[in-house]
Amino acid sequence: MAEQTREPVLGPAILAEDLLLLLFQPEPTRDTGVVAGESTLSHALAGAVLADLGLGRQVRITPGQGGSTRVEAVAHRPPTDDILRSAWDHLAAGPRGLQAAIAAIGPDLRDPLLDRLVERGDIRRSRRTPLGLVAVEVLQDGGTGRRAALLHDVRSVLVDGVQPQPRLAALAALLSASGTLPRFGPGVPWTASVIARAKRIEQEDTGAEAATETIARIVAATSGSAE
Repeated sequence: MAEQTREPVLGPAILAEDLLLLLFQPEPTRDTGVVAGESTLSHALAGAVLADLGLGRQVRITPGQGGSTRVEAVAHRPPTDDILRSAWDHLAAGPRGLQAAIAAIGPDLRDPLLDRLVERGDIRRSRRTPLGLVAVEVLQDGGTGRRAALLHDVRSVLVDGVQPQPRLAALAALLSASGTLPRFGPGVPWTASVIARAKRIEQEDTGAEAATETIARIVAATSGSAE
């Protein structure tokens, strides 16, 4: 009897998946949603990958020349997730400037992360060829409720002032740094208090103990890349 091959089982969603799912904007009046901030998406996703590694204490921040900031892999602490491992391997070859690391890691993240969200059922993807023209990608909410739950958690932090756990703080900070928060009304209204709270979370300690400075520097670098 031929041995059957099994599809790999997805592990827990990584921070970059959650960020991409939040940035996906279902459009009630259209048959396809859009991803907010596509022009700076690669930087935002790279920041999320590095922040995840920082939360796991698998990368750390080191000073570079002329006051610059570098990021390096922590030896013998590789992540098990394939996407995180690829970024960790890149840094394991030698420390990189933080901005350079974001620029190198980011461009290849959107497609595999979107594939995961489709596989989890969070997003439904199809292709259509309107009027016989070039096929276009159609993205729709998968109906799992996970995006709504993430948005509820972010709202609790930015609107209700709930003190977040480190991972949620990093997610809210990265969402703010991406420059896309104005797209999340009315659930997360674009008010002066929300803006102030979001910027404060970007600058505050978003990680635990040794990871604190790493996450804060990564968020700051992501925000700088998005300008």
